[in-house]
Amino acid sequence: MAAAASPRLSLHDRILSDLESRILSGAWPPGHRIPTEQELRQTYGCSRMTVNKVMTQLANAGLVLRRRKTGSIVMPQKSQTAILEIKDIREEVTARGGIYRHEILTRSTRPATDSDAARLGVDPAQPLLVLDCLHLSDEAPFCLEERVINLSVAPEAAEESFAAMAPGVWLLRHIPWNEAEHRIAAVGAQAPVAALLDLEAGTPCLVMERRTWRQGEPVTAVRLTYPGAANTLSARFTPSQG
Repeated sequence: MAAAASPRLSLHDRILSDLESRILSGAWPPGHRIPTEQELRQTYGCSRMTVNKVMTQLANAGLVLRRRKTGSIVMPQKSQTAILEIKDIREEVTARGGIYRHEILTRSTRPATDSDAARLGVDPAQPLLVLDCLHLSDEAPFCLEERVINLSVAPEAAEESFAAMAPGVWLLRHIPWNEAEHRIAAVGAQAPVAALLDLEAGTPCLVMERRTWRQGEPVTAVRLTYPGAANTLSARFTPSQG
């Protein structure tokens, strides 16, 4: 049975996605002046009502500050000052001098189970894409990624092969997030995970579990398992302002 085609974004959703991407990627840093509503209308060929609705959503999400006379500006994002950033695993590998590669081990599309609902915060039976991805450094296992993606928020993921771009990077580029949660633990690798990471069962591993949201809707939940002996976490941060 052929997979259903991903629905095309409405003009409103495309404008919202474009502006969110510029803000959350840092292309428009805090304090940057957003184009006026008239400029956005001309750029996208849309109505004043459409632009106004988009700007209202961005303001309600805390992404922009709307000012009547001087124009809207980008607000500082708490997610950008989180102690643990969401990093590209490829960059982690290459920063250590390794040659990076990833491979998709398994993938399936299925309704959310009760366990998925609790983990990701979606309704039971909501469609999910479930992936296992192995990241390698110089052909040695570096990290195992176990991920579920909410297809209601990221329908395009159902047709993406993730051959050229690992799932985490693809999501960062296509579905900007504005809230994330990290949990970190040291665990002994269970036999199935240990086998994929070429470890003895019970070997200490560093496990990071992460969830992200976009405008209050859950996007993805991922479990990243790193061999503990070869990995550490570090962060550089500044005191919170206000």
